[in-house]
Amino acid sequence: MEKSGYGNDGIYRSLRPPVTIPEDPNTGIVSFLFRNTDSYPDRVAVVDVDVDQTLTFRELRSVVTLASDVLFELGVRKGDVVLILAPNSIEFIQVFFGIVGIGAIATTCNPSYTTTEIAKKIKDSKPILIVTTENLYPKVESFNIPCLWIGPLSSGLATLASPSHISFIYNRILFGSGTSAYSGDRYPRIDQADTAALLYSSGTTGTSKGVDCNGEMHNVFICFLPMFHIFGLATISFSQLQRGNTVVSMGKFDLETVLRSVEKYRVTHLFVVPPIMLALAKQVSILKKYDLTSIKVLASGAAPLGKDIMEQRARNLPQASVIQGYGMTESCGIISIENPYEGVRYSGSTGPLVPGVESKIVSVDTMKPLPPTQIGEILLRGQNMTQGNRWVHTGDLGYFDEQGQLFVVDRIKELIKYNAFQIAPAELEGLLLSHPEILDAVVIPYPDAEAGEVPIAYVVRAPNSSLNEVDIQKIIEPQVAPFKRLRRVTFISVVPKSVAGKILRRAYREGLR
Repeated sequence: MEKSGYGNDGIYRSLRPPVTIPEDPNTGIVSFLFRNTDSYPDRVAVVDVDVDQTLTFRELRSVVTLASDVLFELGVRKGDVVLILAPNSIEFIQVFFGIVGIGAIATTCNPSYTTTEIAKKIKDSKPILIVTTENLYPKVESFNIPCLWIGPLSSGLATLASPSHISFIYNRILFGSGTSAYSGDRYPRIDQADTAALLYSSGTTGTSKGVDCNGEMHNVFICFLPMFHIFGLATISFSQLQRGNTVVSMGKFDLETVLRSVEKYRVTHLFVVPPIMLALAKQVSILKKYDLTSIKVLASGAAPLGKDIMEQRARNLPQASVIQGYGMTESCGIISIENPYEGVRYSGSTGPLVPGVESKIVSVDTMKPLPPTQIGEILLRGQNMTQGNRWVHTGDLGYFDEQGQLFVVDRIKELIKYNAFQIAPAELEGLLLSHPEILDAVVIPYPDAEAGEVPIAYVVRAPNSSLNEVDIQKIIEPQVAPFKRLRRVTFISVVPKSVAGKILRRAYREGLR
């Protein structure tokens, strides 16, 4: 096998040391989560910034058991689907693990979705119970599905008028004192092969589809990325709690609240998406107001980020390792990530494959495996892949270099087809974002009678910037081949992005039809 991890069979294999997978087939997510809790029962497990509430690992295990008991008493059984429609909170974590702890299946939904969008999820997942909050309840009350309310309730709303719906008073039942009503003996056996969660990809090209910490413990991770998404749920919350690390939960992102929380709780690891990395790189004056010296690792994922932005952020936070990773819902989290303690960084790569993951880079035209440095579709295989998948077609273009570093170029569907050439929007966006007066940018194809498609850009300028269309075109012109030059530039106030940080190019492309 080459230094790149590339084998004679056309498969790239992880160069990292292997990890031990639990051999007991009866190991479930919850038992695995709390397997070492007795070694650090009084360590802080979860902090909820929004309600200033803290749970130790002993307390978290207790409330998860209570949640399982409540759900079981409500008739939830193994294999039943329970939908969670709620923002990040201690209770989200509690209820999610309470669901999977009795062998039921948890599915999640974006709280910003409309009733119509939620209806599609309900039709697909068929939940028997919805867990939501009082303010989100109006979005689901028409579905005639029993609801369990979490979070604070308005005065006098201890119960709902409809007997088919159930509400629980905050801090009284789900955070009640005392021991569990049940020992868990009547819960069914949970196997590793059982489905625990039904998660949906972020769906940037249409409707949604159904870290290595170097052995360190006692780190503090802040989680403002949504827990209904694989990044917030698995990569941060579950992954770090099972290691004995602390998770600081926030219901929504606010830059100053994040920075204030980093200072207050001495956050060591900050996992972000590209829009937040951009803010951290560009808004230096805000960063100087807070003590951020506790941050050891700043990691970006969910969408490609150019090396210029990584380098800018590294200069602003010199004590931290600034790294990038790659993951997806179908892989239950991370696929590749840079090692914060060794190797070359700020290259624009997403690092080598994590242990247990194999990859192919295949030609988009012939589907034949490609060696290092050649671009093709990224295919993945491993025990972390969702059920029913052998080789997962990611729909992403990328390549491995000679050292086994994975570079994600762009989505196949996002490529701009200029005659016989292909242009990756992410490449041009990275060049634009390297300019100090450009806060954000999106590049999309524009129909052209001769070339088929040409690249155009929508740009967010910094306040007081005097950049015009010609200036921006000249920024790009000397750095790319002639066919990649921008044909048009439009100035906008904000680039729309998904909660996972991916640019919603579709909104612009549809606007050109």
